[in-house]
Amino acid sequence: MAATLRDRLRRRAGSPAVRLLFACLIGLVLLIPLQMVRGLVADRQEQAQTARNAITAGWGGSQVLAGPVLVVPFRTTQVENVTDNGKPVTRVSEVEKLVYISPVDNRVRTTIAPEARSRSIYRTVVFTAQVSGRATFALPPDLAHFSITRERLMWDRAELRMGVSDARGLIGGASLASGGKPLAVQPGHGPGSTHGQGYFAFLSWDGQGTLAIDYAYGVRGSQSLSLVPRGGSTRWSVSAPWASPSFIGGFLPLKRDVGSRAFSAEWQVDKLALGQPPLGLDDPGAAVVDAPEDVFGMREPMALMKASADDSAAGSANEQISGISQTIGVALIEPVNLYAKVERSVKYGALFILFTFLTYFLFEVVANVRVGSAEYLLAGAGLVLFFAMLLGFAEVIGFAWAYLVAGAAMIGLLTAYSAAVLDSWKRARLVGAVLTGLFAGIYALLSLEAWSLLIGSVVLFIALAGTMYATRRIDWGAPSGGASEGDNGAG
Repeated sequence: MAATLRDRLRRRAGSPAVRLLFACLIGLVLLIPLQMVRGLVADRQEQAQTARNAITAGWGGSQVLAGPVLVVPFRTTQVENVTDNGKPVTRVSEVEKLVYISPVDNRVRTTIAPEARSRSIYRTVVFTAQVSGRATFALPPDLAHFSITRERLMWDRAELRMGVSDARGLIGGASLASGGKPLAVQPGHGPGSTHGQGYFAFLSWDGQGTLAIDYAYGVRGSQSLSLVPRGGSTRWSVSAPWASPSFIGGFLPLKRDVGSRAFSAEWQVDKLALGQPPLGLDDPGAAVVDAPEDVFGMREPMALMKASADDSAAGSANEQISGISQTIGVALIEPVNLYAKVERSVKYGALFILFTFLTYFLFEVVANVRVGSAEYLLAGAGLVLFFAMLLGFAEVIGFAWAYLVAGAAMIGLLTAYSAAVLDSWKRARLVGAVLTGLFAGIYALLSLEAWSLLIGSVVLFIALAGTMYATRRIDWGAPSGGASEGDNGAG
């Protein structure tokens, strides 16, 4: 009786349901090394980030441009209520403050010369930009409404300020001219939106009429270039021989022309859209720049600067937000972010394992070919190895070629292995065809981001329907795993 029981258990262990259960368990186990591959991708991203920082360390980071801004000291009366010897006392004193005057009109032209630089197998995008423009200043006619009178403005100490977020990038000198007369520029004193970095010049103006300022400078940086619009009207035109720009910031360009080799764009931002007064006693807070996907498919805050600690302690959250400068800008990104694509392909790793195991399992239950657990495991291990190979090759020859090389190698390996496992080259060629279609389909999903969910869902539906049709007459509890009694075939 004991021998009969053992024989029944052994035969029951070979049923289709039990074999399906073992295949699913092996597939779940293989998800562990798949997650390890995702960790490997993250590690390589970190190494790429380190290499990129090394490239840009002495060159300049993502640049934010600001200005010109006219800063004029003025005297005003300040009234304070204090306690002196237990008695309230009102003290009146004269203090000096600064008024920040924005241009009525600012027209900026920028030409960017990008360059891809490499360190070992990693690379990043750097650029050199030539910036020039003309700004017009005029005091508002309702100056008294801002609690400022003309006679208290100290024009002999007025400054004209220009800002660059990373002053290491200033190259080729900088020029400022008032009414056609050049001004002597000095380092520092940049607007608050650039954390005080940049340059400035003293100028002589009495506040009457209008003041025309011409400026020009060269700047170098990496990945992105942004401008802080302020004042009545800001127009910024940008051009570069780069085919894949990403327009960032709070306002999209009014016009843009992106070709296969170059692009040009033009922004126009009005004072009503900015919501900033033409002059104020506080310089707007530092710029917050959008973070596009960079050359390695990562996202990082390129320029995130907060208001001062005094402002954050004194004001509400809304006041802090209103004190932050908006920007317009462009990022020079690579059209193919290999780390992002490798990571996305790893997310489809479960589908690779599912379809391969499903093919093996259908041969088991339909053609009555026995595939052992070890053979499932080895085939799955090969599929996991594909992603490691994809990552390694992609860093050297690019994602598309890496996918082709690693995919062809894995299809050849699993097809040859399947010939031994399934004891037939005819069946192995069918496995190879399934793998070829699978690899091609996943690559299409990676390329068609917007349609990937729809296409993937339809493919899974077709696979499920095909499996249900092929196994519709299988007796899942039968010890032999074949067709049910009285069935003439599985087809």
